[in-house]
Amino acid sequence: MTTHDEDGGLDPSLAAIMSERRQLINLAYRLLGTLADAEDVVQETYARWYSMSRAEQEAIASPGAWLTRVASRICLDMLGSARARRERYVGEWIPEPLPAATDRGARAAGGAADPADQVTLDESVNMAFLVVLEAMTPAERVAFILHDVFGYPFAEVAYIVGRTPAACRQLASSARRRIRDAQAPATPVAQRADLVRGFKKAWDTQDIEALIGLLDPDATAIADGGGIVAAMLHPMHGGEPIARYFLALAGQVSGLQVLERTVNGQPGLVLELDGNTEAVLAFDVDRDRITRIWAVRNPEKLRAWTAS
Repeated sequence: MTTHDEDGGLDPSLAAIMSERRQLINLAYRLLGTLADAEDVVQETYARWYSMSRAEQEAIASPGAWLTRVASRICLDMLGSARARRERYVGEWIPEPLPAATDRGARAAGGAADPADQVTLDESVNMAFLVVLEAMTPAERVAFILHDVFGYPFAEVAYIVGRTPAACRQLASSARRRIRDAQAPATPVAQRADLVRGFKKAWDTQDIEALIGLLDPDATAIADGGGIVAAMLHPMHGGEPIARYFLALAGQVSGLQVLERTVNGQPGLVLELDGNTEAVLAFDVDRDRITRIWAVRNPEKLRAWTAS
């Protein structure tokens, strides 16, 4: 990796190139759903940049656009192979949950910047949004994220995806319909927080009636243990069965703490046992009821929540 100029000083282009890292992490996380994969994409993107000669680098008019183009293509390739990997995944696959900056585990002094700190927690990373993205084709997902979230023109998207601009418009339009059809009416964050807080209180006090009352009768709960830890292998449907499941779980684990936290920019809960993060719960709501619960237990997806 070139880091110094001919006089031995710092390469003046290095800071500009590395400043794109945040943008690339944000892009790759939204496209792939995990920080580990996002990091791999960013590392591979920079490896390709630094494998070029100085003359080749200087011939690129917009290094930032070049990095985004390369990262997007790597993501597109990874999305194509991810479907086969997901078929072998044990149980349900849920995107990796991200904490707010104030909720993150302690970082080692002087350590490298954590990629979780570089992801902007907006509407395009809430769990419901990411789950809908998972149902899209790779081309749909890339076209939609690049155009609708990051504002890239369809001509550039077409170059990345390998389709015509008109085809990319159709891909993004199809993706928008998926998002629109899946999303519940917007609920204020304060109301969401009240529902999640009520769920926590009812869970803590073992109030089955209150818990059932907070859940939509057609609610769905999905867990992701990745075959590493115990978790439901299939989605659970129905407010009452879900309520009874969570109460039974609390009764089985002594000393379990339920903490209110921000999960992917939305009110959520974290389950801790003896100081260790055991699960992160994300919620979707429709008006005054909880409609979906995503419980991530796979420890490989909880590293951003673990003190280091």
